[in-house]
Order: sequence, then C-alpha cells, then structure tokens
Amino acid sequence: MNLPNKLTVVRLIIIPFFLLLMVIPLGWGEISFLGATVPVAQFWATILFITATITDNLDGRIARRDHLVTNFGKFADPLADKLLVMTAFIVLTASGSVPAWVTSIIIWRELSVTGLRLLIVEQNGEVMAAKMPGKIKTTTQFIAIIFLLLNNALFAIWHIPFGEIMLYLCLFFTVYSGADYFIKSKDIFSDGFK
Repeated sequence: MNLPNKLTVVRLIIIPFFLLLMVIPLGWGEISFLGATVPVAQFWATILFITATITDNLDGRIARRDHLVTNFGKFADPLADKLLVMTAFIVLTASGSVPAWVTSIIIWRELSVTGLRLLIVEQNGEVMAAKMPGKIKTTTQFIAIIFLLLNNALFAIWHIPFGEIMLYLCLFFTVYSGADYFIKSKDIFSDGFK
C-alpha cells in the first residue's frame, strides 16, 4: 500500500464522517463569514470535503511523480471520487440545494462510466485511466459542492449564485465527459450489434 493508495483510502474513510455531519441534527449553531451563514456542522463537513478533494489531487500527483501508478489506484481513486461526489449531491438534494433531476443525471453518469470501466477491465485486462474531460468534470463538481455547502460564501456578498452557476457547469461536463467515454469506447459494444 503506497502513499497515493493510502491517501485514496483516507478519502474513502472521510465520506461517512462527512455524511454524518450533514445529516445528524447536532445543534451546534451557525457561523457567519464572507456574506454567508452556514450551520457549524455543515461547515466542518465542508472542511472534511475539502480535505478529501486535496487528497484526490495529492494522490494522483504523487503517483505520477514517483511512478507509483497501480491498478488499485486507477480503480479506487475514481471510485472514491464518485462515492464522495454522489454522497454530497444526495445530501445537497435532500437539503433542497440541488434539484433531484441534476443529482439523478450525475449519478446515472457516474454509475454508467463505472460499468464501462469494469467492462473494459474484463475485455482488455486494463483499468481505464481518467481522461481530461473526466478530470474537468471532477474539478467542477468539487467546486460546485464546496460553494453550495458554504451557501456561496464570498460570492454571497455580491449576491452571485456561484455555487449554482458551477452546478450547471459541472452538469455540462458530467454529461460531456460521460458521452466522451462511451463514444471513445464504442467498439467494446460491437458484439451486441452483429
């Protein structure tokens, strides 16, 4: 278990703690900063979410820099991202911050691409590494989630719904990157159309 893989495992461990902070009514009060007011538990959940996104960035950089790319990392890293993102979007939908149809599309894409990755592993024996559109999708999702969790802190001063803007930008890249994966992997389905 090298360092990048340990960071991925840490990200997986963070997810249930993030969820608990978001759904259990802890009654810790609220915190106001940068034009926004956020429940304290949600603020700490956001800190955990940001920590998880930092580990996502670090594990990939370290793995590439130190030549520690493994099949476990290629599999578990995107899986941890998907679990983190899906958990956050489900919680944000339950709180009314994200429309259910947006969360449904995001989850549908994430599960579809995961299925495609598994099919490619079975056929080619290799794990499909993340492509640039998928990396942009992940980044925009992380930014949208952070600002939605923080009720548009900083941008709330100017009444700019930055979290919502990023939500629809990440929705675009979610759909685009999913389509890109399937179009570039269309040959894997050729046996079903003979």
